[in-house]
Amino acid sequence: MMQLHKAILVDDEVYTRKGLIKLIDWEACGFQIMGEADNGEDALELIKSVSPALVITDIRMPVIDGLELIRLVTVNNIANPTFIIMSGYNDFKYAQQAMRYGVHEFVVKPIDEIEFTSILVKLNAKLGLEQAEQAKKERLIGSEMIKSLILGEASDATLTEWTHLLYLEAADHLYYLFAELNDNQSWQPDSVQISNALFKEIVQQELVRVTAANQPICLHEHHNRIGILLPSYMLDSSDGELERFLLIFRRKLETHVGERVFLYAGCPVHSLSEIRESYKAAKEATLYKYGHEDKRIVIYDQIKSEPINYIGLDSAEFTHFMEQMEELQLEAVKGTVDQWFHEFREKCYAPEAVKLNIHQSLMGIMKTIRSMDGDEQSISTLKPMLNWQDTNLSLGELKKLFMSFIEESMQSIALLRKEQTKGDIHKIKSYIEANYSKNISLKSIAALFYVNPVYLGQLFKKTHGTYFNEFLLQLRVSEAKKLLRQSSTMRIYEIAEKVGFSTADYFVTQFEKLEHMTPTEYRNKLM
Repeated sequence: MMQLHKAILVDDEVYTRKGLIKLIDWEACGFQIMGEADNGEDALELIKSVSPALVITDIRMPVIDGLELIRLVTVNNIANPTFIIMSGYNDFKYAQQAMRYGVHEFVVKPIDEIEFTSILVKLNAKLGLEQAEQAKKERLIGSEMIKSLILGEASDATLTEWTHLLYLEAADHLYYLFAELNDNQSWQPDSVQISNALFKEIVQQELVRVTAANQPICLHEHHNRIGILLPSYMLDSSDGELERFLLIFRRKLETHVGERVFLYAGCPVHSLSEIRESYKAAKEATLYKYGHEDKRIVIYDQIKSEPINYIGLDSAEFTHFMEQMEELQLEAVKGTVDQWFHEFREKCYAPEAVKLNIHQSLMGIMKTIRSMDGDEQSISTLKPMLNWQDTNLSLGELKKLFMSFIEESMQSIALLRKEQTKGDIHKIKSYIEANYSKNISLKSIAALFYVNPVYLGQLFKKTHGTYFNEFLLQLRVSEAKKLLRQSSTMRIYEIAEKVGFSTADYFVTQFEKLEHMTPTEYRNKLM
């Protein structure tokens, strides 16, 4: 919604004022009439109280005329309005005198609607540009001010100037705040990203609304947070209560970006020269983020005595996790991760400690994939997982990302294992062909190749179109037939033993089952 500029009308003729209000579509022109006065003296008080952007005044009025009103406002620097003069007298002398005080326009009564509307529209555009430029200038001043204060580079004279600029009094104290936008990453295709510049604009806009501030708002863009200089008088609308203010402010910000704003408040200090201490305290408050995720507000004075943890994963715990991963026990892994993240919150792990624990698991999973001749770079969630701390992630979103990485890694491990087993099945076939005459079985081969025997039997059938026992039998009988063809002197029991049958009787039974004749009948047929 367009911000309307405040305007007041000054004319000793009530019909002129009311007529002008009805004649012009003020809102469409970018203005809102905030008051009227029928003489210069009342108009002066109205200007002091309203601080209008525009004053439209007649020249000839009792007590204080229009020109004197303009002179008093200009010389005494009362607000900084733009003036438009109306007069029933087309007198160039008035116009000349008015222009010396920087009057914007001199219009002659009766007012022409089209001409006056055009003047207002152009003035609205001009004021808009000036306001935007002034806001930009104030933001730059505020950012440079904070930077100098944090680095301790501001001189005493500069500190005095800035104290005056911010309307600070001896009784006032100051806080340094961080506003942090979380879960603003692009690892999910449907995620909504908000630029740092836009978030900074939202912070600026809502600070003005919450505090009804007329003084400059001082913000500084840190690496991944917005720093805010907060004088205590800005808490007046919250009865001077910092926590209440932060709750209101956070809710206002979240109307724009959803429930993903964290606020951190440093300790109170009594002058600009001490703001570095509040800044350092606010930075320390960020370490308690995950222990206060439900509230999303951390106030240094409330947490400074709370313990914070930098605990690493126990080696046995990590080994157990990796076993669950490699055995593809998804539900068990989910339970382990749930437990970890519960401890991160309940035991107030520092973000760096969370990072180390997550990183250890990450490296273990990547090592497993590499050992199976896989490429971990093919995992789409690897990059955001490696760089998650460069952005601000809530514990809930971090867990979601971590579980996505785990599930994708498990799928990769399962696929690699399947491909490996496919390669092994051909090796197994070659092994059988080379060792068919020995006492081999599906179970002994499965143990030799570290494969589940049931799974091996199913995979062998799927790959070669026959069951393992049938293949082995066909191979042995085929070799027996070759011996029967090539030697007329070998006895049946010798052939049975040579091709791997435990007894001659079993050999004869199986041979007859496949060839529908006994080994002797087969030999006699050849004779």
